[in-house]
Amino acid sequence: MSVKTTIIGSLLAVGVFHSASFGAEAVLPQINLQKSPWTVVALEKGFFKEEFDKIGTKKVTLIAQGAAELLGAESAAVGSSGGDRLAIAQRMVYPSTIHRINGLNTVVIWISEPSNRYRTPILAAADNKKINTIKDLDGKKFGSSRISCYWSSPFESLNEAGIPFDSRLTKGRVRHENIDNSNLAIQSVITGATDATAAHLAAPAFTAAWLSGKLKVVDRPADEGVYVNYAGRVTYVANKTLADKYPSVIKAFLAVREKTREWATDHPNEAAAIIAKELRVPTDVALFQITHLGQWEFMGGEPSADRARLAIKEFLRYYIANGDDILTQKSLTDKEVDEFIDGRFFAGGSHSIYKSVTKSLK
Repeated sequence: MSVKTTIIGSLLAVGVFHSASFGAEAVLPQINLQKSPWTVVALEKGFFKEEFDKIGTKKVTLIAQGAAELLGAESAAVGSSGGDRLAIAQRMVYPSTIHRINGLNTVVIWISEPSNRYRTPILAAADNKKINTIKDLDGKKFGSSRISCYWSSPFESLNEAGIPFDSRLTKGRVRHENIDNSNLAIQSVITGATDATAAHLAAPAFTAAWLSGKLKVVDRPADEGVYVNYAGRVTYVANKTLADKYPSVIKAFLAVREKTREWATDHPNEAAAIIAKELRVPTDVALFQITHLGQWEFMGGEPSADRARLAIKEFLRYYIANGDDILTQKSLTDKEVDEFIDGRFFAGGSHSIYKSVTKSLK
């Protein structure tokens, strides 16, 4: 089966009740989801059909990000009325939380295991002889998207190195230039307009530049740090109205993701071929996105709602204490964090894909 996508439309029609076939819960006939490496594999292999047919959702439309690839656009789409543009979106937990603070009507339905040092390194141009370590960034310019891991990871690293970012509130040692377009952030580093950036090397815009040898790593986040253990986790957020009305759709989505993750891990070359075809990227780029240690599309999930809540609370405490110029102005209370994590979809919840929680809280 080939992947077919359509222009964004109002596809999340109001569900109708089919109690005889599917129980009392409303049926969602159609759903819009992000077009990404794992979702194109899931559609091609029939995993969406297997799970969604059980609950009456017959049409899955994968929505590609805009050509500009502006970070955060997908979260805004999920926050639209009733999720009529996009039902579920993936972001790292830092931007997902910022968007919730700013009023998007979303809940976290899935959060990943902790991140790692490979996910968001600080990068400089490979031929830049002056930038070789994080200390070399003192007095230099750094270009990345502000509401992303591309800011939250180096924020901690630069703080710990004693050369913090400039902000609206305080004078720092490294000038941050907000660049929401990943391609522009890369070009700025390569041309010397900025001295460094940070990125997920498995992100499509950065993978090609990395594999071509145009970039080099000058620092990685600390294994024991706040970013790796808390702020750098991956989340899936859903429009709260949709999650409340169609919890079985959310559960089916999560079951498909887990099935796809397991299959792609066992069949990386076949998965890469599908990704290359449907996302129009070279096969080596697609394989890198599956197998690189910093990949996130196929990460394992965090079953514990309590650990998920702890992750958000801990990263909020650190970033506020260290002068995050957004979070020091407005944040979430502990109660709001507890509500942000929708426990129905974690271990012990009514619509969980997890059988148990085996690890203790940190």
